[in-house]
Amino acid sequence: MNAVSLGPLVLAADRFAAVLAIFVFLIVTGVMAQKVDERFNAWSWWAFLGGILGARLGHVLMNMQSFMAEPLRIFALWQGGFYWPTGAAAIVVSLLVMLPAGRQRLWALMPLALSLIVWNTTWQLTGGTNPIAVPNQAFETLEGNGYRLEAQKGTPQVVNLWATWCPPCRREMPMMADIAASSDDVTFVFANQGEGRTAIQRYLAASGLSLDTILVDQFSDLSRFYSAPGLPATLFIDADGVLQHAHLGEISREVLIGKIENLRTSINPSGDTRP
Repeated sequence: MNAVSLGPLVLAADRFAAVLAIFVFLIVTGVMAQKVDERFNAWSWWAFLGGILGARLGHVLMNMQSFMAEPLRIFALWQGGFYWPTGAAAIVVSLLVMLPAGRQRLWALMPLALSLIVWNTTWQLTGGTNPIAVPNQAFETLEGNGYRLEAQKGTPQVVNLWATWCPPCRREMPMMADIAASSDDVTFVFANQGEGRTAIQRYLAASGLSLDTILVDQFSDLSRFYSAPGLPATLFIDADGVLQHAHLGEISREVLIGKIENLRTSINPSGDTRP
């Protein structure tokens, strides 16, 4: 799965690449502040914060209708959701305002270029998704019936790996249940990892959630099969039963909808997957 484990800490590949790039940017600009011009120190923090806030603002504006219904989600940066062109624009503004001399601006290109190279290289090395076919294994549903992911071929599937003890799993579950209820052409499967029926039923009763397909994966077979290093993990499987994308960590409404649309566009009007 596209994730990086650092001891007990697990980061999605895209977030790890971003964190590493930011670290390199701040280290290089710190050295430049000591060796070239101390103003690089202040500029680096304005560029860092401005880039993050600008990218987030761009994402919010592009998905305003969704955020108007849940305005507090604007501050949920851990869910992801950044529009990098507006972030880049904010960095350019900080460069023009805080570094007036042409020589300073030329120096500033070095940490920006290095961080971009680090981000791209790290993402290329860690961000790939292996196109794994669904396991040929029967899982038990909460009602006690047998369920095979392989038997659902012909319809895209979204498989959420979760547990009741997992706070981000609980936070994203109501949103996922809402989208699942309105997505008739995509099968949603909520595969509980490592717990029994009693814990699952207690959670559903307390939360008031209604989910169509819940798997009781007491031995976390799906987590091992897809090499998921943590929870929650959301798997996007195309109509051929092949994994197209895996999202580790809490997922936002916008990212979930976007990945579902990608699954839909992989099917032509006749219902066959594109070559």
